Amino acid sequence: MALNWAMLSPDRAPIPLPDELIIRTVDVGVDLTVTIPNAPPTGSVTSGGSGGAKKMKEMGRLFLTDQRLIFVADASQRKPTFESLSIPLTSLLSSKFEQPLLGSNYLVLDIKPATAGGLKDGTRAEIRMKEKGIFEFASTLDKTRERAVYMKRQQADEEEGLPTYSTPAGTPGLEAGPSNASYTGGVPSELPPAYE
Repeated sequence: MALNWAMLSPDRAPIPLPDELIIRTVDVGVDLTVTIPNAPPTGSVTSGGSGGAKKMKEMGRLFLTDQRLIFVADASQRKPTFESLSIPLTSLLSSKFEQPLLGSNYLVLDIKPATAGGLKDGTRAEIRMKEKGIFEFASTLDKTRERAVYMKRQQADEEEGLPTYSTPAGTPGLEAGPSNASYTGGVPSELPPAYE
């Protein structure tokens, strides 16, 4: 997951990755809050901050593809605190649908940050939708994420196949070619001298 890594077209839509398909789009009324956990205090603000959690909140659009969840902030009114948030579906550690007693339903995402992506371990995002129900979106996100994780595991299994072994040349007793024993029904027709 990374802040401001999504490539955007002139109309502020994400440019798809190779072989990426957009599954669902929410064009209006998406409220995203990103909470970056406590950073240890350091000597200067540029080298890591002065400590404490950082919360960033923006309104914008949400795109769910078969590979990523992408939020694009609305820049029509003012300059946003962040332009975009791109989360590979395999980097979603968990998602939780929250139904508070008072207030609207929302989705909480625990995310594994990308190296040099501007975020830290323990980063959490909350998604609220003002004009659409979020339950249907949450279930579509979960199904799409499960498929992405499954496909990544399948790809890893295919790459991890066993190597092909060959017999070293000149190894006694392991010469290639037909053996002098013939097999019928799994029982050798010739038995070694010790068994006769």
